[in-house]
Amino acid sequence: MHEPGFFAEPRNWVIIAFFVFFILAGRKLFGALAGILDARTNEIRAELDEASRLRREAEALLHSAQADRDAAQAEAKALLAGAHAEAARVAAAAAQEAEAAARRREQMAMDRIAAAEKAAVDEVRLAAADIATTAARQVIAEGLSAEADGALIDTAIAQLPAALASRKVA
Repeated sequence: MHEPGFFAEPRNWVIIAFFVFFILAGRKLFGALAGILDARTNEIRAELDEASRLRREAEALLHSAQADRDAAQAEAKALLAGAHAEAARVAAAAAQEAEAAARRREQMAMDRIAAAEKAAVDEVRLAAADIATTAARQVIAEGLSAEADGALIDTAIAQLPAALASRKVA
């Protein structure tokens, strides 16, 4: 049997074509990759330069902020001293206002007590009127004699405290 030659084998042609393709396309591919890497290097260098510039600006801002902070602390101390003086003045005014308010509340309490007393007197009057009305109804309904009438009045007077107590509860 006869063995086919190296070039008669299709597998060998595929391998040769593969290497030829990468040799021809590899130059362009490596050139493109090198260009991409160079561009990335330039971008990184620009970013580093920008970061360096930003750091210098940040340091300048830090020094400026420290100076502003020192000035603000001095101003805060001055404001605090003024606030203490104002607080003392407001405390004195508040004490006077509290005393006046206490007098007003005392007068309001006295007025409420007077109103409660008047309401209690009115309530006693209403209870007495109700009891008298009830007694009158009973007298008229029963047509009582003089002795029964006196007993009825005595009973009504005895019931007066209970009637007043029931009104206070209601």
